[in-house]
Amino acid sequence: MTIAISSVVFSFISLAFCLLVCYNILVERYLCLDIGDKRIGVAVSDPFNSDSLPVETYHRKNLKTDLVKIADYVKEKCATVLVCGLPVNFDGTPSVQTQRAKFFIDKLNETLSVKIVCVDERCSTVEAEEVLIGQGKSREERKSCVDALAAATILQGYLNQINKNQVKRRI
Repeated sequence: MTIAISSVVFSFISLAFCLLVCYNILVERYLCLDIGDKRIGVAVSDPFNSDSLPVETYHRKNLKTDLVKIADYVKEKCATVLVCGLPVNFDGTPSVQTQRAKFFIDKLNETLSVKIVCVDERCSTVEAEEVLIGQGKSREERKSCVDALAAATILQGYLNQINKNQVKRRI
């Protein structure tokens, strides 16, 4: 039942976005990646950039295949900006995983023609895990969707920040 409702909501959101595009209303559409060694969580913004929605967890294959898949997501979701979570240590210093993510982001930059923004992703996976545990999800269920939810957490933080900045400019 939840999947059917999610599909209807997502179809409505996609339709709303397409209508905005058809009427030449300039709208940014954000796609977010939580980049890991084995999996990449994917999330997308709603047409009004107020909420983030988890899309799926992509299981990585190899660099070329991964880049093609991300390009497909960008095209499919009509993304104009790609937000990438950058894993750093708790004190803000770069980690080994930071360097791996930066390498992948550099390759995305060479492949895609959309703007790429890197944001701090500290604690996003922990937050996603806590939400899923609170929902009573088993360890196996959590493993299958935690990365997409972490990407949605990263993107929601970014959307909140840009929306806050837009409100400040209007005042």
